[in-house]
Amino acid sequence: MIRAPLGDSHYWSKWVEYGDKRIVEALETARTPAGDPDYAPQYVFIIAQNHWHQMLSRYSAGRPIADLPRYFPGLLDAWEEAERLGASVWTPEQQFTRHSWRVNYDHYIVCFWLIGLGLALDIPDDQWQRLLALIGNEGEDVLLDRIIASRSPERKVGAVLLYPKPYGRLLAAVDAPVDTQASTLQAFVSHWYQELRTGAKSGSDPQAVNFKHPYWYTYGDENFEGGAYFGRWCVEAVAAVKAFGLDDSQCLGLEHYPGDLLRPDGPSSHPVRQETQAPETGTVESKAGFWARVFGRK
Repeated sequence: MIRAPLGDSHYWSKWVEYGDKRIVEALETARTPAGDPDYAPQYVFIIAQNHWHQMLSRYSAGRPIADLPRYFPGLLDAWEEAERLGASVWTPEQQFTRHSWRVNYDHYIVCFWLIGLGLALDIPDDQWQRLLALIGNEGEDVLLDRIIASRSPERKVGAVLLYPKPYGRLLAAVDAPVDTQASTLQAFVSHWYQELRTGAKSGSDPQAVNFKHPYWYTYGDENFEGGAYFGRWCVEAVAAVKAFGLDDSQCLGLEHYPGDLLRPDGPSSHPVRQETQAPETGTVESKAGFWARVFGRK
């Protein structure tokens, strides 16, 4: 059953398969770096990005939730390798603007997604600790830090909400009385996509890069036929539901709410679409220690 509101069975069969092949091909390319060596860290980071895009694509396509955690090891390997390579390439200013939640709205959202996926999929503790080391920003944001602290109680929690729009609504849901929790969460999910567009403008600090919306925001409106669209899922809401046991009953079936992440054994929380799902053929390599072999480390 296709979960995303856009794309037919042909679209999702084609692009899910392609997504797996793209990861494998990129890993092969990384074995023999060429061109500008200064670009290597960013190239490898894009491999990590491809992994989380693929998790969301598979969710959109209706693939089993149990298939998604296998992308985490490769994601973490690639991100760690990008950081290793970037240590000698990125300037201190570049390091700050790439990693700081305060000045990088895109990065904040991606970290929120990965924390949400990590919690919902119950990734192993070693992977969780690697993810936290990559995410950093401890004590920077009252909402995301609190969500992380639900699994890592030692996490220092920030005092401010970095992006009140749209995340003020989610923080309100987290703090809402039980009898208004469901409706408050529903309000966040219903406004999430619209308010996300200009959320950087509500930030606590000026952004390092001027942009109109998150990098993926128009995927589906632009280059849909080229496979750019991987869904528009409010993983942030799932993160809060998993962390605090919020009532998500009024969110089930909403266009942007990936409720099946919390219901891996079904039934699906998404409206049934009259589509015949094409068979899946793609595979992805995710062997332990891959990056050590690729880059000649022991």
